[in-house]
Amino acid sequence: MINSISWTCKHTWPKAIKNTFWCLVGCSIGDIGTILWFQLNNINFPVIGIMFLAIINGIITSIILETIILIKQMDIKNAFKTAVGMSLISMIAMEVSMNAIDIILTGGAIINIWVIPIMLIFGFLTPLPYNYWRLKKYNISCH
Repeated sequence: MINSISWTCKHTWPKAIKNTFWCLVGCSIGDIGTILWFQLNNINFPVIGIMFLAIINGIITSIILETIILIKQMDIKNAFKTAVGMSLISMIAMEVSMNAIDIILTGGAIINIWVIPIMLIFGFLTPLPYNYWRLKKYNISCH
């Protein structure tokens, strides 16, 4: 359970932070890129539809980026399988929090330079504890 792990491991937090950061990079490329594309092209599409597409594209770009990173460690087939097997819960939580911030601050499907850092901060912090817990749960040690 959540309470049965140590939340103070000095070796697991950096790994969780690194993993969450790379997920954020991948997710934000697809997410923010999708919203920006609709915005710049003045496409009249429902906000909820744009946000749904942004979430899907964010997950796809995250998987692509992770596959590229993993190719350095394994063949492309295993890299892709590993990337797809990464936690969808973490990616969805990240995407939903980023899009919720966009909706709360701009009304949704609007990218302004000032909202991007806020979206990224919430997108990073939302799945971070889960990613730490997941590392601990699957016996990835602190040493």
